[in-house]
Amino acid sequence: MKQTVYDILKGKFLIADDAMKNWRMLLFLSFLAIVMIASSHNAESKVHEIARLNNEVRELRTQFVDGKTELMRLKMESSIIKKMTQKGLKRPTHPPRKIIVKND
Repeated sequence: MKQTVYDILKGKFLIADDAMKNWRMLLFLSFLAIVMIASSHNAESKVHEIARLNNEVRELRTQFVDGKTELMRLKMESSIIKKMTQKGLKRPTHPPRKIIVKND
């Protein structure tokens, strides 16, 4: 048992007569390890991308709500009257009248 462990540590299984099957297995396992590392890296980058997009969606939703609130405030009659009085326009005292044009 002790000799087998020393042989593995020294790498004798790579230079022995039947070492070709060992090399094939090592290459296959190395390839699988590389594929696994690449796959986990790809999955992790997608998770980061999803988190970034979720943050961006939250920010855009907040901006939309703020814009909608501002629009509602600007559309209120009191704010329109205030802006028109600053420009010198006043509310009419009489209701509007319909003008009828007769063609002869």
